[in-house]
Amino acid sequence: MTKRNNEWLQVAVDITSSISEQDRFERLLITLRNILKCDASALLLYKNQHFIPLAINGLSVDVLGRRFVIDQHPRFEAIARAGDIVRFPSDSDLPDPYDGLIPNHQGYLEVHACIGLPLLYEGRLIGALTIDAFNPTQFEQFDNDYLRLVSALASNSLNTALLMEKLERNSSLPSNTSRSSSLNLSKQDMIGQSQSILTLKSHIDAVASTDLSVLIMGETGVGKELVAHSIFRQSQRSKQPFVYLNCAALPESVAESELFGHIKGAFTGAISNRKGKFELANKGTLFLDEIGELSLTLQAKLLRALQYGDIQRVGEDSNIKVDVRIIAATNRVMHEEVKKGNMRSDLYHRLSVFPVFVPPLRERGGDVILLAGFFAERCSHKLNVASIQIDNSVLPLLHAHAWEGNVRELEHAIYRAAVIAKSESNETHISIRPNHFHLQKESHQSEVPLVSMSTLSPTKQEQVITELQHNGLDNFGKGDGTLKEMMDQFQYKVVEQVYLENNKKLSTTAKQLGMYPANLHRLLKRLNLNT
Repeated sequence: MTKRNNEWLQVAVDITSSISEQDRFERLLITLRNILKCDASALLLYKNQHFIPLAINGLSVDVLGRRFVIDQHPRFEAIARAGDIVRFPSDSDLPDPYDGLIPNHQGYLEVHACIGLPLLYEGRLIGALTIDAFNPTQFEQFDNDYLRLVSALASNSLNTALLMEKLERNSSLPSNTSRSSSLNLSKQDMIGQSQSILTLKSHIDAVASTDLSVLIMGETGVGKELVAHSIFRQSQRSKQPFVYLNCAALPESVAESELFGHIKGAFTGAISNRKGKFELANKGTLFLDEIGELSLTLQAKLLRALQYGDIQRVGEDSNIKVDVRIIAATNRVMHEEVKKGNMRSDLYHRLSVFPVFVPPLRERGGDVILLAGFFAERCSHKLNVASIQIDNSVLPLLHAHAWEGNVRELEHAIYRAAVIAKSESNETHISIRPNHFHLQKESHQSEVPLVSMSTLSPTKQEQVITELQHNGLDNFGKGDGTLKEMMDQFQYKVVEQVYLENNKKLSTTAKQLGMYPANLHRLLKRLNLNT
């Protein structure tokens, strides 16, 4: 048996093996590279008129975050419609969706070999395999029958992954199994491969099919609404209404009416009966965004609706039974709000039957690059350019930035950089470079602000000074230790005192020190204080 046949035999064996989908897909692309000598390849999932990259070889890593709208990319559209192997002429004037997305390749793919393999299962398009080579004649030795074999193997591999995910989703298998946590094919709109985002997806899997109330917590801009929609789409209520209400935008005078509705004449301006959000969401899901902004009076009325499943329109005496699943979201630290008296503890516990934490972008590692690719692809169509490349020199900058505004800040940064890059170029393909951003290049640690002794009580100030003098800080300027070492020692003592005074409560300590909680968290880690 030839080496080529041996490699394809191994791919066939991989299809039914217990390795993860990601490993299986990557092995397939490695085999393609070894046999076809291609320079770039990608396995893509077909979903909702998009091609979604699942695995890549020879392409920029941000491609994994991109979502290619088929009717905006002529080559992808041709592959999706063909039903068989598509060999694009080496000098085809159809723009290549990977233009500018091949590392260390200068210029764009004006002349190259390109093949598209639609992946079909029982006549239904489930994905595609794309193969590119710089040599225009690279694939001429491979006939279509051979490529159909490749297509069949790739189709079986992808279909097996889809079937296994469907079985696991409909069974009692735990959602944190290695297979289901590797790709999350049904949730490709939630971009990321970091452990924190995989954990989030597993929690969504676990709670989506139940009717439990969910409290989504996380900083501003992390994507709490996206999580709410993901839970809803996977729930048994997905065919019923999904009603959104921003509690922070509710004036006190109309808040009760917005939630529960009113009858004609209930108050000035009530010229007709009106249903509230609870009635509109009956049999479906009500998403209460910024739930921490509700007044205590409204919290009491909301609690009754959750406890008894009935509501009362403003101005009406009779009750209305409703069947509503509640998903709430907040950027506040809710247990701290309960202690402050801003949130009713009984409502908090009723809402947080299943709490879900959405991690900040700075804790998601390489996801920042995938998200940057996603926003760059989406922005290219808004700016009417063929493609937007993220230059390799930008990647360290994106990794180093603190992203206090999280995913939303990243989105705006990419859009702004793309607009500036376009204004400087007359090309249809533009490249985003570091000079197009206004981001600090320092690492997370250097972005942590210094703290002041004034945050301590006079007694504590004396204790800190005494301890520092005991440790030799009074010898400042005499050569005993660098300035940085002495400043670190000073910071350590100040932060330690405030942190212990506040019983190791992060948010309270941050407020007293005048810092963002996220910055304080990083400072505590840098100073090796036990959190």
